[in-house]
Amino acid sequence: MKKMIYREEFDSLGPVKVPAEAYYGAQTQRALDHFTISGIRLPSFFIANIALIKKHAATVNNALELIDAKKAEAIYNAACMVMDGCFDDSFLLDVYQSGSGTNTNMNVNEVIATRANELLTGKRRTLVPVHPNDHVNCGQSSNDVFPSAIRMTALTRIVRNLLPALLHLHEALENKARAFSHIKKIGRTHLQDAVVMTLGDEFSGYAKQAQLAVERLESVRKRLLALPLGGTAVGTGINAHRDFAPRVIDRIAEESGFDFYEAENHFEAQSCMDTEVEVMGVLKTIAVGIARIANDIRWLASGPRCGIGEIRLPAIAPGSSIMPGKVNPVICEAAIQCAAQVMGNDAAVTHGGTGGFFEINLMQPMIAHNLFASIELLSGSATLLADKCIAGIVANEARCEENVRKSLATVTGLVPHIGYDRAAEIAKKAHEEGLSIEEAATGEKVMPQADLKKALYGE
Repeated sequence: MKKMIYREEFDSLGPVKVPAEAYYGAQTQRALDHFTISGIRLPSFFIANIALIKKHAATVNNALELIDAKKAEAIYNAACMVMDGCFDDSFLLDVYQSGSGTNTNMNVNEVIATRANELLTGKRRTLVPVHPNDHVNCGQSSNDVFPSAIRMTALTRIVRNLLPALLHLHEALENKARAFSHIKKIGRTHLQDAVVMTLGDEFSGYAKQAQLAVERLESVRKRLLALPLGGTAVGTGINAHRDFAPRVIDRIAEESGFDFYEAENHFEAQSCMDTEVEVMGVLKTIAVGIARIANDIRWLASGPRCGIGEIRLPAIAPGSSIMPGKVNPVICEAAIQCAAQVMGNDAAVTHGGTGGFFEINLMQPMIAHNLFASIELLSGSATLLADKCIAGIVANEARCEENVRKSLATVTGLVPHIGYDRAAEIAKKAHEEGLSIEEAATGEKVMPQADLKKALYGE
């Protein structure tokens, strides 16, 4: 077994041993020693957005004559390497840590400082000549950096991953709505037969849900664009140059392609997570919609012979270890499970939003984790549902027609012609004698056959 080699690092609490190959320093090591709870880490794409802030902060601080050019260049280059994932193995902190995300912010500061010092001196050390607090964190606080990175990450993942996935799902559902527009089927309310509709009508409702999901996400974009950067510790901006935040945010906006701007009120932006709670609420709503669509589809495909069986799903995998030939709606079931997890995440984020005591919210890492996880779950499940299920659905036209012909609910079409009570009598007769509504109504000679078919089936 290889012997672990350490280097000694220092912070305000004194010396601590850090693995020699690590790029983090004493403050991160102390956090690692105390916050090993779940083994869940904040994702690398979130760390990359913190590094993006540090990268442009270095350039702006140099322009403001707060950091010399050599240190700023080294910080810039080190931050770029963090963004590229070069030091992912140095970001080991648990999600459940300091509620403001201070440990993660310091982790990024230390990794960037250590690499910057390595670039400048050839030696891997954390504090000199580039210091993680004095230089990498110059003009910043965990209290404005961490919530800024949350919003940057949420928006970019929504726009680049979730919105395309939902648009793709919408397109797949729209295609089926058009393809099935001519297929008459029986509608259902309260799980009981209702009036005649088309299979295309049914799928158009699902498509509209996906469209509205996109619109709901677009409605929160502006609030995610407002970054708390510049407020530092409590929102007053102490120790930050007045030009620091707007200049850094302008550079972030230019590189990312998103119109980020400085939050109008730093005290609101840093102390509460209302925007994140709102976004999570939209994600929950989308999850509810996906679960509803997936559930309907698996019910419509139930059977294949002893259920509803109006559609057929693509066969993905054997459905049973004991029943040969059984194929289950596994894609629908996976999407439903993802939706359930997102709904649970919403409960956690909602409670997290209540943690904004005075000038800081103490549940930010947990909020970030659940928010990002929900975006990824919905992006993946929407794509999976579209590609592996919706695209391969085939209508069972014979079954749809059979269900329409034998349904008692078609009697509703006779009401305008013979009245509610007379129509009820015909339905009762059909049910008691095992007849279709068409057969019972024909026997009662309520109207000419051509008019009867038109009233019952829209033919």
